[in-house]
Amino acid sequence: MNIKTITAFLVICLSLLSLSAYGKSKKDEFRKLYENLPFKMDKVKRPSIPSRTVNIKDFGGVADGKTLNTEAFKQAIKALSEKGGGHLVVPAGIWLSGPITLVDNIDLHVTKNAVLVFSPDQSLYPIIDTNFEGLDVRRCLSPINALGAKNISITGGGIIDGSGEYWREVKKRKVSSDQWKEITKRGGVLAEDGSVWYPDEGYMKARKTAGSLNYPDPSLDENEIKTFLRPVMVSLRECENVLLEDCTFQNSPCWNIHPLYCDEVIISNITVRNPHYSANGDGIDIDACTNVIVTGSSFDVGDDAICIKSGKDEDGRRHGKACSNLIISDCTVYHGHGGFVVGSEMSGGVNNIKVSDCRFIGTDVGLRFKSTRGRGGLVENIWCENIFMKDIVTYGVVFNLYYEGVAATDMSKDPKSDIQPVDETTPEFKNMDFSGIVCAGAKQSVFINGLPEMPVKGIVFKDSYFQAQKGHEVNFAENITFENVTEEVKK
Repeated sequence: MNIKTITAFLVICLSLLSLSAYGKSKKDEFRKLYENLPFKMDKVKRPSIPSRTVNIKDFGGVADGKTLNTEAFKQAIKALSEKGGGHLVVPAGIWLSGPITLVDNIDLHVTKNAVLVFSPDQSLYPIIDTNFEGLDVRRCLSPINALGAKNISITGGGIIDGSGEYWREVKKRKVSSDQWKEITKRGGVLAEDGSVWYPDEGYMKARKTAGSLNYPDPSLDENEIKTFLRPVMVSLRECENVLLEDCTFQNSPCWNIHPLYCDEVIISNITVRNPHYSANGDGIDIDACTNVIVTGSSFDVGDDAICIKSGKDEDGRRHGKACSNLIISDCTVYHGHGGFVVGSEMSGGVNNIKVSDCRFIGTDVGLRFKSTRGRGGLVENIWCENIFMKDIVTYGVVFNLYYEGVAATDMSKDPKSDIQPVDETTPEFKNMDFSGIVCAGAKQSVFINGLPEMPVKGIVFKDSYFQAQKGHEVNFAENITFENVTEEVKK
């Protein structure tokens, strides 16, 4: 045997050992998460992936960081699928690729020393019909995507990078002068006042018509504004039995991970990273899904970190899919607009969520609940316990029913007082329990800003401690209870 043959043999052996450990029965691994759960929830099962294994190199893959491996991934997944599925091993190296589509019974196994980087070449990402920010829209195909797939996973401990710097706009005020110089060196165009960098003219044109939102004038040429239609990095739509484990997901063009209309999802021991200045750089957006576990993971992102959604306005109400039965435990958020967030797209409803034993360090808000008139939807039955927060920029806990697409740091403090009729477009938040909350530093401990026609109702705070510049404030709310709660005000 020559050295190349021996090396290849060892790689395969190590991969098989890893996959063997992965395949062991883990039916009781999340047992503790279900103990004393305040709602009924079926046990979430890991995907059942066949033991069959292939290596991306066997399909012509080259790990030099410059060879495009899109076709190699496509052929490897096709070969596995035709035999009933299995594990696609991505060994050590830098793997450049276009979009990868997962199908039934496939595990994308990105090993520890593998870096999977997605090409910024826009021609590789066709514009498709999809759903983003709760609306049925047209956006670019996601770098990793699946539609209606069952038993799929991304594992192995490697790094998955979306090359988001080629897609996102950047506000000058959010970066240092050195960073700004590096960003503008990439070309692109500047806003007339020089305050924003755009990747290209088309993006800037779309932004002018979209304002602060992400929905441009539909009469614009899609191909001209393609960069503005930037994709989420991992899009999993209508999938069942999904596992994301051990890997790092970073530098996404838009949101990082977006499970939509999925059932039985496990997110375990992953790292999610985006630059703090990344526009729409959310960590994970769990959107109208059921039976989800998020555990042992860390987030350091440019927008909301762990976010729960269920559609927006008329589109969300028409789909009518609630986000329900979620367990979120043992997660850390280092940066983000919110640590744990519900909304603002919640028109299909959100219920039965337990969030426990999490740490939020320096986030804009700790626990964030947001919506506005026009959404509709009911958010209820949420339990947050043993949440430890430090150096929160604004609110430890906030309910803002006047959210208008701005960061919490820019939120208006003056609620409107005109009473509107209650109908299907009126959002409702009620019946939530917060216990064991420790907030060591915030601008304000708790801020509740309900609607005069639909107050926030039935919120209980107990056995908690807040150190903040200002104590709690409640507007348009009913049955708000504080039991054994200490608020230490420090100006």
